[in-house]
Order: sequence, then C-alpha cells, then structure tokens
Amino acid sequence: MTKSDLIAKLTEKNDFLFQKDVYKIINIFFGTISDALENGDRCELRGFGTFGVKKRKARIGRNPKNGNPVSIPEKNIPFFKMGKGMRERINE
Repeated sequence: MTKSDLIAKLTEKNDFLFQKDVYKIINIFFGTISDALENGDRCELRGFGTFGVKKRKARIGRNPKNGNPVSIPEKNIPFFKMGKGMRERINE
C-alpha cells in the first residue's frame, strides 16, 4: 500500500473528512515519527509495533569490483519491530 492508497482508503471510510485534510494528517503522523527517529527516540504504536534506530559500528568492507578493502563509517539505521497484536492478526 502506498501513501496515496492509504489517503484514499481513509477518505473513503470517513465521509466527513476531505482528502486534503487526510493528506495533512498523514504527513503530520509520519513527520512526527521521523522527527522522533532523528532525535534517537523510540516510537511505539500499541498493537502495531515499534519504530527505532540502531547504530551500526564502523567496519572494513570489500569493494566487490576489485576486492580492495574499503572503510565503512558508523551509521544509524531505522528498524521496525512488529507488536504482539499485529503478529497474532497476521498468523491467524
């Protein structure tokens, strides 16, 4: 499902909301999650899952073209851990 599909589905289910209002709501929702992750915070949605950031250490990798060692810097990676309620709904 894409962002535009989500907006269309929410607009369809809520007749009292205009599509432009749903668009703003979705942008605020995802923006808030993004801001939390940028600050290194966790974002938990009960029954759905948790968004967070993990730190990957610096390491030495290999260039696949010629096999030379390449230094890969430390970086932060976003991750999602599915909640128990969502796992149970998917595995029914």
